[in-house]
Amino acid sequence: MVAADAVRPADLVIEGCIVLVHGEQGEIDFVEDAAVVVRGPVIEAVTSARAAAEVPAVERIDGRGQLAMPGLINCHTHSPMVALRSIAEDMPVEEWFNDWIWPIESNLTDRVVELGARLACAEMIRGGVTAFADHYFSMDKVVAAVHDSGLRANLGWAYFSSQGAEGRERSLDFALRTRGAADGRITTSLAPHAPYTVDDDDLGATAALAGEHGLLVHIHAAENKAQTNNSLARCGRTPVEVLERAGLLDVDVLIAHGTGITEKDLAVLRRGGGRIAVASAPKGYLKFAWDTTPIRALASAGIPVGLATDGAASNNTLDVWESMALTALVQKSVEGDPAWLTARQALDHATTQSARAIGLGEQIGALAPGRRADLILVDLSGPHTQPLHDIAATLVHSARSGDVRATVVDGRVLMRDRRLLTVDVPAIVAELSERLPALTERRKGRRVQDYKG
Repeated sequence: MVAADAVRPADLVIEGCIVLVHGEQGEIDFVEDAAVVVRGPVIEAVTSARAAAEVPAVERIDGRGQLAMPGLINCHTHSPMVALRSIAEDMPVEEWFNDWIWPIESNLTDRVVELGARLACAEMIRGGVTAFADHYFSMDKVVAAVHDSGLRANLGWAYFSSQGAEGRERSLDFALRTRGAADGRITTSLAPHAPYTVDDDDLGATAALAGEHGLLVHIHAAENKAQTNNSLARCGRTPVEVLERAGLLDVDVLIAHGTGITEKDLAVLRRGGGRIAVASAPKGYLKFAWDTTPIRALASAGIPVGLATDGAASNNTLDVWESMALTALVQKSVEGDPAWLTARQALDHATTQSARAIGLGEQIGALAPGRRADLILVDLSGPHTQPLHDIAATLVHSARSGDVRATVVDGRVLMRDRRLLTVDVPAIVAELSERLPALTERRKGRRVQDYKG
């Protein structure tokens, strides 16, 4: 309960809504006719609409017919790759990388990276994403996009061993000088690309640097079964075992994809001394005809799995809502169990587990006093979401990203009534369109790396 005679008005009150809350054991529940009171960048209270009506506020949002929930978190993406959306379709991943994506990426300019990142921020805000973990190049330009858009992000400058020591040093320099930027909304990571593009010495050095500086490591590993098999043939170890030998499982690490994680790898992950998490982006796996992330097995090993989209070049959207629905459906199919990965479990992956995956488990991922005010309002009044027999099932299987009406980060409203307040999309699209011919000319490009898995 919030006292009506508070020293100063609350900055924001969202009232009359249903609120998704987490219990002491992480269980998900829904409180009706409720309100969220925000003071500064944090949530002061989740209370009744009646009590909140007595709280003076600078700004109020009428939440009737809507649901307030933690903002979604995109745990692994390459935001500037929206510039390559749908450019290479219906082909094996080797051809996709080697003949299309990496030759085109060699044409990238800092300005295209920034425009892509800004467009990506707009898409994520409209889709109810309040935080994302990005792994790409020219990351100072992504910092600018995050700063201006108002989103929260964990950013890592990707590197390959083919770049020499300079690549790893640039990734570290970026991480150290950028963390805490955008009024604290930016955290950073070291971003070695993958075990097949970064050698053992660089991986070991990365683990040492992460431990020394308290940094997360964000890396692709065991992306698919073929990659795992190739690693076994090349060095006699799975990608996860390569990470263990380098010391990366003894620091905080976010593993992107992990669809090639084996049963033997589970024991390796269990004995890791760091905070280990996996990011799963199921749509891309379906498109490339891969297996999917073994979420049930990872749960048994105590490994949180956050939801992701990967880049829009392979996923086509940055829609985490879509990832949440696909996760629930695909997991039922691969496990042959309609009772596995319930709607409430899917929501847990999209909120609490995703927050843990990017190292912010104590700050975001739940609506509770003292947490950062990163939240969204979802319209549940449409014909496709009525009647509300089961709110969790409605959110996962009936609602969609277009139902998000408002997006708030650190108490700042970034979108209200579907209107973006911090990103000028027409201007971005106009300039990006002018620059695309030079970007997409493959004959002038060169492979930035060879994809062999």
